[in-house]
This record gives sequence, structure tokens and C-alpha cells, in this order.
Amino acid sequence: MKQRNGAASLFGVIVAVIWGMTFLSIKVALREFGPMSLSLYRFTLASALLALVMAGTKTSFRLAPRDILPMTMSALIGVTLYFYFENNGVLRLTASESSLIVGTIPVVTILAEMLLFRARPGKLVIVGIGLSFVGVALIVLRSESVSSSPLGYLFMGGAALSWAAYGFITAPLSERYPMLAITFWQMVIGTIGCVPFALVERQAWGALSAAALLNASFLGVFGSAIGYWLYVIALECLGPGKSSVFINLIPVVSVAASFVILGERLSALQILGGAIAIGGVYLAGRPARQQ
Repeated sequence: MKQRNGAASLFGVIVAVIWGMTFLSIKVALREFGPMSLSLYRFTLASALLALVMAGTKTSFRLAPRDILPMTMSALIGVTLYFYFENNGVLRLTASESSLIVGTIPVVTILAEMLLFRARPGKLVIVGIGLSFVGVALIVLRSESVSSSPLGYLFMGGAALSWAAYGFITAPLSERYPMLAITFWQMVIGTIGCVPFALVERQAWGALSAAALLNASFLGVFGSAIGYWLYVIALECLGPGKSSVFINLIPVVSVAASFVILGERLSALQILGGAIAIGGVYLAGRPARQQ
């Protein structure tokens, strides 16, 4: 059991690194890809690879008729709509800013639970929520990047709300299907949902550079197919509480990598805000028995 948990923890760290790096790849790929053309390319590739994983692990492709509608809704919201918001947000912000905003998604989910299901959070959860919003306010308040725009923050806010809604719709499905099967069908359906948006963009596929294609391929192979597969393993072995710790590392990886690779710079106030936001997410997401 300890060996299995150790491997799952290693997978969690790998996922945090991969997903932290995806913000850089999105930023680079969007120099030539349209936002939804990038999503179409990414998830077409990821869907094909996950089909191979499904076959290799002998995971059933079966989907009951009654679950087609909720699966479709979760896919359109969690893949098509989420990446419409995220890609358009990253296009207008730095990779660092984008990752820090997305990193507060667990707090948005907790707030939604409070509003929709009248959940009663502990004191540390309330403190964590407050700290997260203070941190985000500091990030938004002081941006030294000429590429940043208020619209970019609105798009990232839309991404956070989309992911929270996706989580609620997916939860009942996880009781009837393996997470790998759910992820596969969501990517397939979500990919189809990207098609109309990509057609509007009229992407010039033949004019794409090797750098754009390599980054887009990294998103499909590692950011989606392998990343989601490893996270499912970590989630099933460690549970949601322990797995969330690795998710909190994503903005840290993204900010550090953006500084080294892309030369992005955050102001001192934004760095402080990011640290406060990450700390708030950690407090809000701690298992109840630890609070």
C-alpha cells in the first residue's frame, strides 16, 4: 500500500509540473493558433491517445443512454466552454497571471457548494476563501505586463466558473463509470464542441511553425492525455483531499517556468498576491478532519 501511495504521489508531482507548463505552451501556441483551433487540435490528439489507453487498460467504452445528456453537458462545459475562456484569457494575460487565477478554482467550487447546497464550511475554510480573494485582488490590481487586459481576467473568471459547474455535473457520473472512461468521453464530445468555434477562426493550418505545433502537441499528449491519466491514478489512490495538494503546486510551477523560459515578470505586489491566494486555496481545501 505504501509503495502504491508513493507512486501515486510521484504521479501527482509529475502532473503538477506538466499542468504548470501547459500555460507556457498555450501562450506560445496562441501566437499562431486561434484559441479554439488550438483546443480542437489538442483534444483531437488527446482523444485518440486516451482511446489507446482505454483499450490497453481494458476500460469499457460503454455509455448508458440515460447518461448521454449529462456526459454531453459536462463535456461542453468542462472542455469546450472552459478552454474557450482559458485560451482567450491566456491570450490577453501572461502565463503567470493566468495560472494564478486558475489556481483559485477550488475556492470557487467551495463557494458554489455554499450557495447551492448550503454547505457549512469550517473557520479555516472561510479564512482561506477570504485570503484567496485578497490574493487575486492584488494580482489584478497591479499588473506590469503590457499584454494584460481587464477582459483577460474576465475570461479567466469564466474559466473558473465553468470548471466549478463541470465538477458538479461530473460528480454523479463518477459513481457509475471509471474516471478514465469519463475523461475519454468528455474529451471526445468536447472536441466536437470546439469545431464550430474553430471554423469561425478559419485557422491557416498549413502556415503553422514547428514551434507552434510542438507546443500544441505537448498540450495534447502530455497536458491532456498523459496528464489526466496520471491524475486519475493519483486521485483513485490518494483521494480528493491529498490529490488537491499537488494541484496547488501548479501556479508555482507556472510562475517559475514563465520567469525562466518566457522572461515574464510579476510585480512584487502580484507575487505577494499569488502567495496569499495559494495559501488561501490550501487552507480552504484541507480535509475537514484537519481543521
